[in-house]
Amino acid sequence: MRQLTSLDTQFLAMENDRVQGHVSVLGIYDSETDSGRPLDAALVRELISRRLHLLPTFRWRLAQVPLSLDYPYWVDDGTFDIEYHVRELALPAPGSDRQLAEQVARIIGRQLDRARPLWEVYVIGGLDDGRVAVLTKMHHAAVDGVSGAEVMSILLDGSADSESHPAPPVVAEPFPSDLEMLGRGLVGLMSQPMRVMRAGPTALPHLDDVPTIRHLPGVKLVARTSRAIKRAIPAPSNRLPAPGSDITAPRTRFQARVSPHRRVAFGSMSLREVKAIKNTFGCTVNDVVVAVCTSGLRSWLDERGELPAEPLAGFVPMSVRTPEQQGTFGNRVSVMLTELPTDEADPVQRLARITSAMRAAKERQRALPASLLQDANHFIPPALLAQAARATSRLAGMRGLNQPANVMISNVPGPSTPLYLGGARQHAQVPVSGVLDGIGINITVMSYQDSLEFGVVVDRDLVDDPWTILGALRAGLAELTEHASQHTAPPQVTDLRTAPTTRRKASS
Repeated sequence: MRQLTSLDTQFLAMENDRVQGHVSVLGIYDSETDSGRPLDAALVRELISRRLHLLPTFRWRLAQVPLSLDYPYWVDDGTFDIEYHVRELALPAPGSDRQLAEQVARIIGRQLDRARPLWEVYVIGGLDDGRVAVLTKMHHAAVDGVSGAEVMSILLDGSADSESHPAPPVVAEPFPSDLEMLGRGLVGLMSQPMRVMRAGPTALPHLDDVPTIRHLPGVKLVARTSRAIKRAIPAPSNRLPAPGSDITAPRTRFQARVSPHRRVAFGSMSLREVKAIKNTFGCTVNDVVVAVCTSGLRSWLDERGELPAEPLAGFVPMSVRTPEQQGTFGNRVSVMLTELPTDEADPVQRLARITSAMRAAKERQRALPASLLQDANHFIPPALLAQAARATSRLAGMRGLNQPANVMISNVPGPSTPLYLGGARQHAQVPVSGVLDGIGINITVMSYQDSLEFGVVVDRDLVDDPWTILGALRAGLAELTEHASQHTAPPQVTDLRTAPTTRRKASS
């Protein structure tokens, strides 16, 4: 048995009748393997069965502690039913990308069954180009972006040759009784004060850097007071924590309570063009991705008369997984909060401001404890974590309250060479993430070969057509590509201290 961390548990606690806690990957494949076998559910079931010994997250079943006295546990499932988890369906003719996106939106709008291992795979036929889509859906409590990519690397091969030898047997654990879990819960309950004491010195001074709670009333006061106390305590190794960021999110249509339903749009953009922009303007690929998203949101909101005067604010997840933690699955993640200068009309200056803002955000992130998100949860008893998550979710959608961010933007590096599923070549690998109360849009990007695959997810009640957002993102890339072609040398990147001033709300 393996106990979930407080951060893993938070992804369970955040779920309600409107918010889902899973992440997905949509792969587009040839309809047949090199040997001529159709890519169908039977093939995928065989492949997963052969590699199940390498896929612990596909075997884990959730064991709750009675009365939520402690965090839940993963148990290696002894009643695994692969036919339940791998399903097959087909799109009606003509099988367009929009039809596929609508089907994906319906699938991701349904929560995973917690009585079973928390994953599903859908093999979707009927695409208009004759190819087959495979949607892999996994709970965020078991994987983050990096460990989710590790799962996909186990399922996919670097060549069309897929091994067919039988897998070694997997020894399943007996599912624990309620009495056994109660005993574990009582032990965990006794250790709760120690968790709080260990987490306090590192977490309290940085509470206003925890993106999900920094906007709540009283959090900044607690963090400021903790910093003042820490400064007053003489200690040779006492590093003075920096004050929290004062970035706030202006109100847009996305800062609202979400419904249970989603809309999805996806598409490829040229990684070569993005790298050319990067080289021209002396920034990173991630800076260009954030600039494309910023440009797209600016133009999309402006066309609808909804562009705020203040810059938007974005959550940018980042991995804090060490080399020693590779292959351990679970969550090793933090979140940067960065300004998105949608108030800047010039695309080159906008990119320069993003480059400077991202650099500052990274420097600040390096000064924070890697376990901050996990430590902050230790101040909430496990029995109250779900209720606290629901209360925070309700507050995140309330008008008149500062919001944590306007949009979540994530860029996950992927393989640069072609991959195969059971011998069928993959042509695209699209990330499909989720939305939250108060943040009704998510833009996730994954590189694959020479492309960047964009997945846009929005709440269904907030946006009628997410494909217009994808079109605005494409226009943002085209705009930067045109400007890059007119430059022969990288310009000086503007420093934040000399960038045009923008209106920010002062820290409370």
